[in-house]
Amino acid sequence: MSTQHPDNVTVPFFAQSSEMSGEDEVQEAYYAFSHLGCDEQMWDCEGKEVDIYVVRKLLARYEYFFKKHPLGKEVFITLRVPNPTVEKEEAKILFETLESIPRSYDTAKSFYKRDIPPIFEVILPMTTSSKCLNRIYYYYKEFVAGKQNLSLYPGDITISDWIGEFHPKTINVIPLFEDKKYMLEAHHILAEYLENKNLPYQRVFLARSDPALNYGMITATLLIKIALQRLRKLSEKLEKPIYPILGVGTAPFRGNFRPDNVRNLCFEFPDVQTFTVQSAFKYDYPVQEVINAIQKLKQTPRLHGWVVDEEKCLKIIDKVSTAYAKQVEALASLINQMAKYVPKRRKRKLHIGLFGYSRKLGNVVLPRAIEFCAACYSLGLPPEIFGFDVLNEDDINFLKEIYIDFECSMIDALRFFNEKVFDILPKEISKILKEAFTKASQLFSFKIDLEHKQITSHIIEALDSGHKEMLSSLVVEAAHIRKFLG
Repeated sequence: MSTQHPDNVTVPFFAQSSEMSGEDEVQEAYYAFSHLGCDEQMWDCEGKEVDIYVVRKLLARYEYFFKKHPLGKEVFITLRVPNPTVEKEEAKILFETLESIPRSYDTAKSFYKRDIPPIFEVILPMTTSSKCLNRIYYYYKEFVAGKQNLSLYPGDITISDWIGEFHPKTINVIPLFEDKKYMLEAHHILAEYLENKNLPYQRVFLARSDPALNYGMITATLLIKIALQRLRKLSEKLEKPIYPILGVGTAPFRGNFRPDNVRNLCFEFPDVQTFTVQSAFKYDYPVQEVINAIQKLKQTPRLHGWVVDEEKCLKIIDKVSTAYAKQVEALASLINQMAKYVPKRRKRKLHIGLFGYSRKLGNVVLPRAIEFCAACYSLGLPPEIFGFDVLNEDDINFLKEIYIDFECSMIDALRFFNEKVFDILPKEISKILKEAFTKASQLFSFKIDLEHKQITSHIIEALDSGHKEMLSSLVVEAAHIRKFLG
């Protein structure tokens, strides 16, 4: 699944500027399908730059490709809609987006001369209950498609007689779980939602970036493993296929999902049906390498997931997330200061996440996950070490056993470390992170990337001296070496 996450440092060749616009994103969808080999594009329906005429534009501009590869049959557009329970300002955009689905159907029917719904699934972010899902499902069924059976006034013709039938009659709603509480309850929420519905299958989306931002990389990974195990048991109980989607990014902190690490992630999460291919994956690596990686993904069969000891996982989750929160709170001022110099890669407003545009942590706020990562790596301070100091030998051994990419992720992150960052950290947090880095250095064999270290040294000096004119360009320079912005 190609997504619109702005974690890339390299600007794609088709973009009109470094900040991709709605028109660029239409072209991006075609590029993901036709050149990279993705079979699904997530279309984020939030913010003023979003284009709800994407189906019409794709079919009109790229007729040959979509005649050969039907939209809704071989390649898919999946809408990410606002959640009115959380996003009050965006709430009515939900109605506008759902109303666009029958219109897209009519466009596709005219194009293909047959019934192929080009859009039939939507993703609901920040899902916290089955009620959230049911409201979307039944609103579409009863008030979007369902209104075709109504008359505008007594004795008049029906709406479908007046303007035509509405298809599809129903849509699939995919819950996106982003917070610890709801990830651990995903199986219960899904079970309630599936009651009284004769659906052939159900997809479920598990976030990776926001849980890492909120609780740390280790916690995020363990939460996903528990959620997958519980969903697998639900699938067996209901005798209904449940297909997980995993929202992974390229930075180790956000998933370590790179073209050269696809095999490891498929082995780590064998029961995941769909992985997100975000912007750094698509644009910060050689094109052929990206194409080969996506082909490898598509060829890898879905297998039974690993069995995990939930009790041990939850103990580590509690321990690490508590330490992580304290450490990030102490670093928040510096991270926020650095985040101001991270360049934007999309013009439209990004989705807000469960805690708003900034993540509230104690008495401080943090930037969004991509900006957070970009700020930390640019300071030579990989966020993977936050909370690492509280792990004991048994914890480490357990993690090495069940978290297959653990060592690889830590090594990939630690090479971007720069000890000069300790010069600008508060004493107390500096001491804790020195201990964490020392422990990690004893456990993992890695080499510091000296080119990256040189650039981050300039960034640290610029922040410390107040000479910040070159910070944005230095952030980009360091990101090119990492092959991701954040």
